Amino acid sequence: MNTPARVVHDTNVLVSLAVFAKQPSWLWQLWQSGRVIPLASQQTTDELKRVLAYPKFALEPADQKELLMEYLLHCEAREVPSAPATPSVRDIADRPFLELAIVGQADALVTGDRHLLEVAPRFSIPILTLRRFRERLRDAEDGPMRR
Repeated sequence: MNTPARVVHDTNVLVSLAVFAKQPSWLWQLWQSGRVIPLASQQTTDELKRVLAYPKFALEPADQKELLMEYLLHCEAREVPSAPATPSVRDIADRPFLELAIVGQADALVTGDRHLLEVAPRFSIPILTLRRFRERLRDAEDGPMRR
């Protein structure tokens, strides 16, 4: 059995899957199968809660809670006791995702955020778009995900 990929998902990826996907996503299926282990910290969970509550998504509080609980059910919770050194980012709200990737020894950080993608060349862990992440998983069918 292959080693599961340990992945930090940025909030924009999760919201896209939870709010805009019309059918169960391939990513949700990977979490359910254990092929991908999403990592979460208190800070990244708080960010997801905050974003799910945006009025533009028109999610009832019960739906917000259900989406959050469904995601967290598959996550490995990690504490980030002290902030590890990370490259500087334009948006301070992106920093917890970089810190979690380091502390959680992630194989990748998956995002659609251009500010995080700009940091990729200076970060020790691959920062990938959802599309590129899917390609890497396909490439890794017979072994662990390459860094």
